[in-house]
Amino acid sequence: MHWRLPCVALLGCALVAAVAAEPGGAAPLPGGFTPNHRAIAAQAGPAVVGIEVVGMRAPESSEWTPDDVAPLPPLARKQPFHSQGSGFIISSDGLVLTSAHVIAGARRVTVRLSDWRQFRARVLGTDPTTDVAVLRVEAQGLPVLRPGPVGRLQVGDPVVTIGAPFGLEQSVSHGIVSATGRALPGFAAVPHIQTDAPVNPGHSGGPLLDASASVVGINSQIYTVSGGYVGLSFAVPIDVALRVKDQIVAKGRMSHGYLGVAMQNLDLTLARAFGLDRPHGALVSAVEVGSAAEKGGLRAGDIITAFNGQRLHMAGDLTSHMGVIAAGERVRLEVWRARASHELVVRMDPAIGIDDAVDPEARSPAPRELGWQMRPLSTQERQQLGVPGGLWVQAVSELSAQAGLQVGDVLLLINLSPVQSLDDLNRLTQVRPQQLGLLVDRDGERRFIPLELE
Repeated sequence: MHWRLPCVALLGCALVAAVAAEPGGAAPLPGGFTPNHRAIAAQAGPAVVGIEVVGMRAPESSEWTPDDVAPLPPLARKQPFHSQGSGFIISSDGLVLTSAHVIAGARRVTVRLSDWRQFRARVLGTDPTTDVAVLRVEAQGLPVLRPGPVGRLQVGDPVVTIGAPFGLEQSVSHGIVSATGRALPGFAAVPHIQTDAPVNPGHSGGPLLDASASVVGINSQIYTVSGGYVGLSFAVPIDVALRVKDQIVAKGRMSHGYLGVAMQNLDLTLARAFGLDRPHGALVSAVEVGSAAEKGGLRAGDIITAFNGQRLHMAGDLTSHMGVIAAGERVRLEVWRARASHELVVRMDPAIGIDDAVDPEARSPAPRELGWQMRPLSTQERQQLGVPGGLWVQAVSELSAQAGLQVGDVLLLINLSPVQSLDDLNRLTQVRPQQLGLLVDRDGERRFIPLELE
């Protein structure tokens, strides 16, 4: 479950007296410091904004987020929604950063400053892969947050959040960095900062600040079983967000690079079989034909141990690094092959996303009683599945869900007739047969789903 969740402040030093180590024991830790939360709030607060969103959304059963004022029922068609989140000003001429999921489906976005001025915001672009969005408001001389040195952030460092949990704007909370470089399911392209700072619905898109009141991340997600904070919150590093922002401002979108490999983690048995003393790195299990990986010399069985000089511990680390590499960039891979280390240089291909595959205006639903939404497969997806065409299921109705159709299925046939376009879908369903036999591909396995129309 995710949300959309920053400047030098005074620091109060807490001197720690030196204590001689016991013979054979560890040396004492150096003295630490206590952040001045009052100064951080006073300096960073004016640049933190509240964001109100009004729009239409057709959520999947797991799509609504706790930022919504009222969650929509699962499997519903598009309905009006009102949600809230946070953000922060990154340039004095009106650039605002927030989380992409905060403004998903928005028809109107309002930015409210700490002095209660309100502006209608224009969405310059969003990048769902990193969960970053860029807004612009027509104003000058606005207070801004200064990016901090996120690369120097370490586990145990103090952090502060400012946002609007449950609509309570300018709320301040604090914690420490619990981990860095954390890859999360569904958002593995981002090396998240994990903290124990309390983050709740409405915080999404707001800043994560270090002890100098500099912004080091955008609060984006939490781990929860209740919908509220349970001790684990995650932020998109500010260097990732600024990279996305620069591309969106320049080109209107973020162009992600694509390597073209399937990867898995190593266990000790596999590591020793390949001549390593411990399991680390990303084991390449398959290389796509014609991909950047193949052109760069990668092979199945290679173990990628470093990416642009940064060591990899598991496959998810590689995904995190690749997520912020633009198409056309060259990357250096350290590869373990035949019990020796090699270096390869690979030029990244452009990743093909939904926006590349189909015009948003072409996403038309089937007849109303079916209530599903689909889109054509991209060239890359067709190649991966080995099919000439098909439709990706993006949303299902109660009727089709009860029959067994799921979001993420690929529809191949209706009553044995190929379905390669939205025109095929409409033609085959407009005759309104009483029974439909749907052949779908689900995670590489194909099955027929019987659908009886009411």
